[in-house]
Amino acid sequence: MLVVDDSALVTDALEVLLDVSGFRARIAASVAEALDAAREEMPNAALVDLTLPDGDGLAIVRALAANEHPPRALIALTGHDDPDTEARCLAAGCHAVLVKPVRPRDLVASLRTWLGA
Repeated sequence: MLVVDDSALVTDALEVLLDVSGFRARIAASVAEALDAAREEMPNAALVDLTLPDGDGLAIVRALAANEHPPRALIALTGHDDPDTEARCLAAGCHAVLVKPVRPRDLVASLRTWLGA
């Protein structure tokens, strides 16, 4: 699973949560890092922050969604809880939009559902 966020607090917490929940997480802090990571190994899921230091996280979503074997779950993580942001995310290829802060139990349950795990 690819986790993309420029906040080390967020990625550290998500990495621990995912690890104890049986998921293997790869962390990226930028669009460039995320795309490099996906070229090395396409993730089965991606949690992507929208605001990154080198661009819009939806560029990652669009690139992954266009892959011949895209992730089974492309999830936007955002602090913006508005219809326009949600519509933009879904149009880019997101399967879901989660508004931060996300309850850990809800995130893990959703990932299990999306991944059939």
